[in-house]
Amino acid sequence: MWTSTPRAATNKVIRRLTTLCHGAMGMPAQVIDCGRIAAQVKAELKDRVLKLHMSGNAPGLAVVLVGDDPASKVYVNMKAKECRELGINSKQQNLPATITEDELLRNLDYLQADPKVHGLLVQMPLPDHISETKVMERIDPDKDVDGFNPINVGRMLMGAPGMLPCTPHGIQQLLVRSGNTPEGKHVVIVGRSNIVGKPMAAILVQKAAGANATVTVCHSATKDLASLTRQADVLIAAMGRPQFIKADMVNEGAVVVDVGMNRVEDAKSEKGYRLVGDADFEAVSRKAKAITPVPGGVGLMTRAMLMVNTVRAAEVAVEKAQARRR
Repeated sequence: MWTSTPRAATNKVIRRLTTLCHGAMGMPAQVIDCGRIAAQVKAELKDRVLKLHMSGNAPGLAVVLVGDDPASKVYVNMKAKECRELGINSKQQNLPATITEDELLRNLDYLQADPKVHGLLVQMPLPDHISETKVMERIDPDKDVDGFNPINVGRMLMGAPGMLPCTPHGIQQLLVRSGNTPEGKHVVIVGRSNIVGKPMAAILVQKAAGANATVTVCHSATKDLASLTRQADVLIAAMGRPQFIKADMVNEGAVVVDVGMNRVEDAKSEKGYRLVGDADFEAVSRKAKAITPVPGGVGLMTRAMLMVNTVRAAEVAVEKAQARRR
């Protein structure tokens, strides 16, 4: 189960990780301060949120949770906290795991018919009897703050305006804002999920600022994986396997973005476990130029970009309403 990490604790983790990041030549890897960058992104939203409030269009986010998965509850509560801090209205709907697919879809129709709901997301995963694809297809593309509706996926592939998936968009912002732009670089992504790997490739390959990368996507069927990861200027680990990326798989001076969040047993921990990423942090950081921490890393940016999408959804709703009145 993922858990929230207080800001002070996150800073302590980053300081500890920075201490570890000294290679054989004594040069420290940069531990990318994801908390600082996420805070910067959210600070840039405040004036936009205020403007929406002053026009009587306070941005609103609705989150649907199906079942009682503990990790999902944590994620939903964290999103609600982000909304409160920014002045975004939020509502949470908890539905039983026994709800039918048709009932859930009708419920989504009801929620997104509310003009005060500008953004709508359904927390994944869903019970086995409910199709995630049908749920994604049902959400209005203009209110699809997760960026998973097929129309938004198509817009992303074309480089057209639309909602971008939060985690890959957040990673792009991390790279740019930390001084590690992917432009002109070889980016190797390990993992081909619809949530991270595929959209990450689609975003970074675009002919646009903060993109223009040469992208290689690797996966479970890739032969001689290490020979490809060692070519990366930017290596994005997103396969969901604890500490899979080892030092001998990393190019000297590469930037490593660790999307993973895995629980491993740790008898020394009070909880009996600790959270690690998909990269072997201590070993990899001796070769990397920069690396994201786990915890306190990419997840902070995912939530920040969710707020960006929610505010943008509210602005789009206002623009469309004004156009209809002309």
